Amino acid sequence: EVQLVESGGGLVQAGGSLRLSCAASGVTFDDYVIGWFRQAPGKEREGVSCITGGSGKSYYAESVKGRFTISRDTAKNTVYLQMNSLKSEDTAVYYCAADPIFVRLWMAKSPGYWGKGTLVTVSS
Repeated sequence: EVQLVESGGGLVQAGGSLRLSCAASGVTFDDYVIGWFRQAPGKEREGVSCITGGSGKSYYAESVKGRFTISRDTAKNTVYLQMNSLKSEDTAVYYCAADPIFVRLWMAKSPGYWGKGTLVTVSS
């Protein structure tokens, strides 16, 4: 029922920008928290950002604050992650995720639904 499809990954130079998209189906923004996670080789999966259901409140990992912005387009049922001032450390596979419960997604890092991921490579 729930499907999440990421797009927008690719190769970008350090200091550049990239926008990721998560096209969601089977979910409503009022009922689901949508988040972005990333994982680089040899590193733990990291919660990058999320946006809550009804309130649309956003949360960010400390490492991306001031550089990344999460947003959503209700009409398109799509969540975006605008990434600016990219660093080589941002290189990772980025995953879109969804869960009705904030704590389960952001704290436990165990959302009920995952996309398949999109690769972001930042060259220095």
